[in-house]
Amino acid sequence: MSHATAVADKRPSTLRGASLPSWSPYAIAAGSVVVAVGIGLAAGLDSKVQWGLIAGLLFVAGTYGIAAKVEGRRQAKDRIATSLVWVAFILAVVPLVSLLWTTIARGVKVLDIYFLTHSMGVVADSEPGGGIYHAIIGTLEQVGLATLIGAPIGILTAIYLVEYGRGGLAKAVTFFVDVMTGIPSIVAGLFILSLMLMFDMQPFGFAGSLALAILMMPVVVRSTEEMLKLVPNELREASLALGVPKWRTILKVVVPTSIGGIITGVMLAIARIAGETAPVLLLVFGNPFINNNPFEGAQASLPLYIYQQYSQSAGSTAAYDRAWAASLTLIAFVMILNLVARAIARWKAPKTGR
Repeated sequence: MSHATAVADKRPSTLRGASLPSWSPYAIAAGSVVVAVGIGLAAGLDSKVQWGLIAGLLFVAGTYGIAAKVEGRRQAKDRIATSLVWVAFILAVVPLVSLLWTTIARGVKVLDIYFLTHSMGVVADSEPGGGIYHAIIGTLEQVGLATLIGAPIGILTAIYLVEYGRGGLAKAVTFFVDVMTGIPSIVAGLFILSLMLMFDMQPFGFAGSLALAILMMPVVVRSTEEMLKLVPNELREASLALGVPKWRTILKVVVPTSIGGIITGVMLAIARIAGETAPVLLLVFGNPFINNNPFEGAQASLPLYIYQQYSQSAGSTAAYDRAWAASLTLIAFVMILNLVARAIARWKAPKTGR
């Protein structure tokens, strides 16, 4: 090998241009925060939100300017797209973290075993003491009955739309499901309330369950429909080729294959209706005492309890603290449902590989 060839082999490749080090995004972000704080202090901006927005803009602009100088404009465009994704992610996460932190900080003041196992009873809203046991019972019963009504109807409707739906009836069902997905919760409550007035009925827990079931059904239909569409047609064709009836194919092949996604959709629908206040306020009416019978008499629920306590918190610190503690309990309930949905989805996910 000649000396010229050896020298050529030692030269750096011209196909690879200069690039920023891997730590450069963190350095640019830190510099953007420092400059944003300086601008905020100099301009007299008191809101930390304004400082954050300025830092985000400086981060995007700084990333583009430095990358264009070092790596070229083409690579800078790629980096600015990545920067926008990170800024959007932070803008979405910060309010959620702030909400969770505020709820925990204010909710733990009165959240204990006594608070979870006692009702308001004869305790006035302005007095300390009391608990949310009656509201927890009401929420579990109302949401449970709504699930028993809404989940089977939603799943069967989705099976019809995917496996049998043809013609005008399927189009009409799809249209009404889309309409029901966007209706406000107060409309479902008013519908059930009109039926109660027609039959001269008093507020009771099951009425709230009916309104919650109306809100739950379109969510279950849409999620189940998407899960059923993901089942490969080859599985259906293989079962039908063996002479298995279609109803048995659906029951033994299609549904078991998508059961993880179906259960996840039902869990998310339960989490969606667990925080509804308007229909419960109209139909259940609230009750400071424990009522284990959802078919007779007014009941409480966690969203309604939070609303009632917060509305009485103007001159009462106790009611204010109880509202935040109940909010933390409701958030924990919804979070547990989401974790259960994820666990079931992972457990029932189709196995890949050997």
